[in-house]
Amino acid sequence: MKLTPLQRRILAAIDEAAGRVISVSRAIHEHPELGKEERFASGLLADTLESSGFRVARGFSGMPTAFLARKGSESGPRVAFLAEYDALPDIGHGCGHNIICSASLAAGIGLGEVVADTGGEVWVVGTPAEETDGAKVAMTAGGAFESLDAALMIHPYDSNYFVTESLAMDAIEIEFFGTPSHAAASPWEGRNALDALILTFNNINALRQQMRPDARVHGIITRGGAAPNVIPEHTAARFYVRARRRDYLDALVGSFEACVRAAALATGTRVEIRNYEASFDDMVNNLTMAGRMRDYFVQTLGAKEFGRAPDSFGSIDMGNVSHVVPAVHVLVDISNGAKLVLHTPEFRVAAATPYAEESLIRAGKALALTGCDILSDPGFLEAVRLEFTGHSESCLP
Repeated sequence: MKLTPLQRRILAAIDEAAGRVISVSRAIHEHPELGKEERFASGLLADTLESSGFRVARGFSGMPTAFLARKGSESGPRVAFLAEYDALPDIGHGCGHNIICSASLAAGIGLGEVVADTGGEVWVVGTPAEETDGAKVAMTAGGAFESLDAALMIHPYDSNYFVTESLAMDAIEIEFFGTPSHAAASPWEGRNALDALILTFNNINALRQQMRPDARVHGIITRGGAAPNVIPEHTAARFYVRARRRDYLDALVGSFEACVRAAALATGTRVEIRNYEASFDDMVNNLTMAGRMRDYFVQTLGAKEFGRAPDSFGSIDMGNVSHVVPAVHVLVDISNGAKLVLHTPEFRVAAATPYAEESLIRAGKALALTGCDILSDPGFLEAVRLEFTGHSESCLP
């Protein structure tokens, strides 16, 4: 792909900033912070963007460790690069979020170099707590992304894929309340809350035969009783219920709740059902943007070939964003072909290697070049919009 003068300026700006960007990635990797506690990471990213000419609002969307960095004009198209930077308990950056935020940082710096010429505005948005309740869920519900024309991000992986098929997810907690009694002397006086919980698991296992292949239900007992000689009066469990599409997930949650209420009815106990984390929607991939970004990776930047999507993936709060604005969530190889599993110590190590750092700079360039097309090519932007509204389909080879 032949580069325009604007595109060459973007790449040169990212090359010039590469040392700073990699230093940010290494520093965040070395200082892992849990969701909503990412004061070091969000501060470092915000400071770096401010020094690159961005107007930064800290505490964006009412979240202390979120931020919004903006550069350009409020008139015209608007594109955002989303940055995640929370870590995992004990493991640290075993999901490579230091790579995600640093690639978005590089993209912002690159596109920010030319936004005065393209018109429009470039955002870099700091989005905390992806690993837990997902800040993007609340941000989406609060309208934070509604003025955008496109939202883009990458995620490190062990191969290249331009589509992420994530699962919609509800996090559900259940509690059963029964009546305590001596388990040997007078068990008939009790109402066994643990029996209700065990029946719930059995009912769900019976439901699995009728579940679609893309659905998942998995849970743990968080309270099972106090002593074996006491009929348990209070038990609790937490579940994740997932499916490929939100409409089927909603139906599946109805069946899940029927399993729970049947167990309460059978045991004479009372049940409470609630959501204990934010609900994630499935990822709607804008193939027009994803295909363009893939082409920049391979044809312009020399990356290895991209597959369409991995066989399976988890749940991401980027899915919620993708239901309100055209979005991509591209998976980028950081292992040079070695098999890696997310959320492991091995992935944490891989996220700080020279190969991963080379990949993040390349990803920043692909993000910025795609973002530049959103701002400067009306025909491309219209194709992105038409696919999002369902009035056309991307013609990918």
